[in-house]
Amino acid sequence: MSDSVGRVLGTEDATPLSFWVGVGPESYAQLDDVLTTERQVPGVGTVRISGVVTAVRSRHEGAQFDSDVFDIAGGLLPAQVQEAAEVTVTRVEPEVFVPPRPGAEVQRAAGEDRDRALYFDGMTRQVPLGFSRDGQPVFLNPDFLDGTRGAHVSISGISGVATKTSFATWMLYSLLHSGALGAEAANTKALIFNVKGEDLLLLDHDNTKIDETVRDSYRRLGMEPGAFKSVEVLAPPREGDANGIPDVACRSTGVDAFYWTLAEFCQLSLLPFVFADGDDDRQQYTMVVHQVAARLRKEARPKDNGAISVDGRLLTSYRDLVDLICERLADDETRAEWAGSAIGLGTVNAFIRRLIASGRDIGRLIRGDLPPKGAVLSSEAQVTVVDLHNLPDRAQRFVVGVVLRSEFERKEKAGTARPLQFVVLDELNKYAPREGTSPIKDILLDIAERGRSLGVILIGAQQTASEVERRIASNSAIRVVGRLDAAEATRPEYGFLTQAQRMRVLMAKPGTMFVAQPELPVPLVVNFPFPAWATRPAEAGSAPAATARSVTARVDPFDLAGDDEDDIPF
Repeated sequence: MSDSVGRVLGTEDATPLSFWVGVGPESYAQLDDVLTTERQVPGVGTVRISGVVTAVRSRHEGAQFDSDVFDIAGGLLPAQVQEAAEVTVTRVEPEVFVPPRPGAEVQRAAGEDRDRALYFDGMTRQVPLGFSRDGQPVFLNPDFLDGTRGAHVSISGISGVATKTSFATWMLYSLLHSGALGAEAANTKALIFNVKGEDLLLLDHDNTKIDETVRDSYRRLGMEPGAFKSVEVLAPPREGDANGIPDVACRSTGVDAFYWTLAEFCQLSLLPFVFADGDDDRQQYTMVVHQVAARLRKEARPKDNGAISVDGRLLTSYRDLVDLICERLADDETRAEWAGSAIGLGTVNAFIRRLIASGRDIGRLIRGDLPPKGAVLSSEAQVTVVDLHNLPDRAQRFVVGVVLRSEFERKEKAGTARPLQFVVLDELNKYAPREGTSPIKDILLDIAERGRSLGVILIGAQQTASEVERRIASNSAIRVVGRLDAAEATRPEYGFLTQAQRMRVLMAKPGTMFVAQPELPVPLVVNFPFPAWATRPAEAGSAPAATARSVTARVDPFDLAGDDEDDIPF
């Protein structure tokens, strides 16, 4: 069902790709409205031309000078107020690209007409994104998200206002709970790196602040509001804690610590990720990094609780390992074996200085006093949140690089794209900058270029897409923009936005996003619902039953002797 808005203007050029509409005196047109008109074409029949309003203007017809407005308002000059709207064409059916005729009636599309104009009718599966300005649902085609016809999402916007991570988690929730993935949703996994505060550590707690209006918005999108059902939170051990207690303040259940043993550090050649800064990789000492990593892999012998021995010397901490490497590089007799014969002393000393400095940042993550944990993502939880916010920058890079490499290698060995693995990573411009190279950037490039075939889907968020590696941005089928800085909005990376939208992103409110998907030539403006899961401790309801006990407390305290049956000693 549609209502008349006005008629195609004859004073502005109408083309097959855009046209202007004179808005009737009893009607209106606003930005993002979906309008449609028809034209009779000989030998073809009716051609329906649909589009989205991308500009609206209003002016006095009959006025010649700026000061005329006062005389017109006072009734001294005759003039007429006229509104006009520019329509950018989104769909032509059948595909006979002719301009609409001046004077043709233009209607506001609704129901099936709106679905056809926005290609929703051709989506065999739909992921709800939120609501347009007219209050109607907006959908995403999951074919461009799950690897069927495309993959990866790029989300840009300034910090604190653009709600990048909120939209990323909302998109995951919608994908997993809307039925778009069918039975496949049960096995789909998501890995979220939390880099700011503890906002993402309560995804499995209901939000006590939502009201019936928010609940109704979820139901209108075909979903029941609620928290994520299957979540595991992993956090680094507390600084100086010998027991590996996770460093988390907002929750005490459903959280476990992550770390790597010295044996794993050597066997898996994790040393290059200690030097994962793009600036590091441009230095000559990176040759020493790889030589030392190869030497450790060859000579380190695993011992109890993740410790190692090298040449009979027992090492139980990262500091012990750093001391051993420094001694071998300082010794004239062993330097060539550990650093390479063609490496100068200045390069070796540069490596040593940075290795010693890494002890402050990496020490609590590399342990020789705790049993091995296995793969970070070894649990059955559907969503795994890896908390990084308490770690310094070098340690954050280390964790991101090691975890991503482990997951990508696991998917490569599996040889199948299913089940899907989504990766949500904020501050992408830090891990995959446009300039320089690093081990993390190489992995992210691999995910962007080959992840679709392996079922690894990247949802990357950043303040400035202009500072992210071009190949990663260009491989993102879905592009999302929140509020931007004025200088950033002029960058060519946002060329998919219309001119009016580039101005609108400067004032976009939290919860408003501009979403571009391949089927539509115009990004759609979406307002997504308030999260139904807690985003801060003050909103959190009680912990779900599944996380009533910590991962570290899943052992039955009454199971004292395993399978052996001892008499009770009283």
